[in-house]
Amino acid sequence: MVQELLVAVVTALCLGALYLAAGARVVKQYERGVLFRLGRVSGEVREPGFNLVIPVVDRLHKVNMQIVTLPVPAQEGITRDNVTVRVDAVVYFRVVDAVSALVKVEDYKFAVSQMAQTSLRSIIGKSDLDDLLSNREKLNQGLELMIDSPAVGWGVQVDRVEIKDVSLPDAMKRSMARQAEADRERRARIINADAELQASRKLAEAAQQMAGTPSALQLRLLQTIVAVAAEKNSTLVLPFPVELLRFLERAQQPASDGAASGFAAPGYPGRPDPIERRSRGEEPPGRPEASDTLEALDGLDPPERRQERHPA
Repeated sequence: MVQELLVAVVTALCLGALYLAAGARVVKQYERGVLFRLGRVSGEVREPGFNLVIPVVDRLHKVNMQIVTLPVPAQEGITRDNVTVRVDAVVYFRVVDAVSALVKVEDYKFAVSQMAQTSLRSIIGKSDLDDLLSNREKLNQGLELMIDSPAVGWGVQVDRVEIKDVSLPDAMKRSMARQAEADRERRARIINADAELQASRKLAEAAQQMAGTPSALQLRLLQTIVAVAAEKNSTLVLPFPVELLRFLERAQQPASDGAASGFAAPGYPGRPDPIERRSRGEEPPGRPEASDTLEALDGLDPPERRQERHPA
């Protein structure tokens, strides 16, 4: 009798141990447990730690509460200014309501992924190319709002959405590079022109200052010579005064006027050159006459020689 009682007690203990082992559940720190009893949600969400459920009757589902990094596949679309681009993004979200994440949506990760793709396509069609390249913060906020609105009912909260990369066609890249190069060249020309304008103003002020004191110009010329000679050059550059050139130009002005008037020589200004008369058609071409030769010699000989050739 005692032996049978001991066997029954041992059997009961074994069954109890098996029952505890079958109903024991451990929920980790970053998880929450949702208990389904006969297919219905029972009780509160199970907190991390050891939890006991009824075998066969209860079923405990664990939901990860960590932030999930979900990459959004690259989506191809046409922007508002008719440029074809490929844009990919990444979504950071987490579960805030474990019961809603299990009951209200079949697969919340897949649902968030599809919603992110459709929202990204919508953002591409509503934006310009410049906004996609430079004003991404505003687009990220709009994309986050579009994804978070339906995800709230699924027990999911979107923390952040980032546009990672914008791929452009090669032709568009070359066109943008040419545009940027032209813009840089335009700015460089404007800067050079501004520098020339400022330099001309300073030079004009310096010229006015030197005009009042001519010795300052001479000192400046000497400083220039010293600066050139300090470089150990084999060639020495000396500045040539502009006033000297103007003096020579004024000195040669009467000679040029006399040549343009058509006279033959300084010694015989009263009669044009016979050769010049033939070139103008006043005298037929041919051998010059003796009178013409004498006239030419008269213009070159001294007065004594002319008197011997033409006695009174």
